[in-house]
Amino acid sequence: MQTLIISACTDAGVHIDGANLGAYNLGKYLEQKNNKIIYLKNPSNFIKEKEPTNLRKNITAINNFNNELYNTILNNPNKFPIILGGDHSISIASALASNKIHQNIGIIWFDAHTDYNTFKTTITGNIHGLPLAAINGFYNKELTKFTDNYINPKNTVIIGARSIDPLEKENLIKNNIKVFTTNDIKELGFSNVLNEAFKIATNNTNGVHLSFDLDVIDPSFAPGVSIPELNGLSLEETLKIYNIFLDNISKIVSFDLVEYNPLKDINNKTYNLAIDIINKLLIKITK
Repeated sequence: MQTLIISACTDAGVHIDGANLGAYNLGKYLEQKNNKIIYLKNPSNFIKEKEPTNLRKNITAINNFNNELYNTILNNPNKFPIILGGDHSISIASALASNKIHQNIGIIWFDAHTDYNTFKTTITGNIHGLPLAAINGFYNKELTKFTDNYINPKNTVIIGARSIDPLEKENLIKNNIKVFTTNDIKELGFSNVLNEAFKIATNNTNGVHLSFDLDVIDPSFAPGVSIPELNGLSLEETLKIYNIFLDNISKIVSFDLVEYNPLKDINNKTYNLAIDIINKLLIKITK
């Protein structure tokens, strides 16, 4: 199958710099391997807002970027989208564009955080903490003006979460979102968690959008992320999980790899891991 690889070079959704460079570096690696890459960037005159008291930081820049990303994917409906982030706010566009193309999909969200805040519950004002709620159409409509199609919460699964704000937890409960923590993965086993996740995400849908935030991995193995959280997945666990969802590749219709931050990386640990993940995915898709 043909792929659409987009390097989404933005870190407007987080106060820490660097995820835009991560998307660019991953794109350049794939370009050197003879892959065609589309690079999307913020305007050269964009100055990122980092004021902690501003709970709508960079919303105009994020909306403009996501509008362009959304339309780029829609203009290539017969290709498999691989979106290289960039912070996780880019998934609002990628997931909802895929939902528009395939008319009703589920979503599996690998992340140390559940990204289910709203503008009323966010503590930081970093919009990369709001995308999954926006994708489900739960408030945050300011972030989805390019569409009125949302992914159903009943087909939404979060895997690897271990840092959830108190009010964010209430949002998850209100929407009955299925969350598997890293402890759940260790207790239930990789296969059981992934099988259940795909069962939920594919229930009466036309496929699954898979969004993989590298901070789901423990920072001892993947330090190059903007907001690291301890007690993450080990390398062995990550590869086992990844192999399981590669076995389910026929159910996946689009994919994000986000939050690689080279400014935080140590000895290219995270870069090499991200490249390994992408290469394995490309081999499966292009067979």
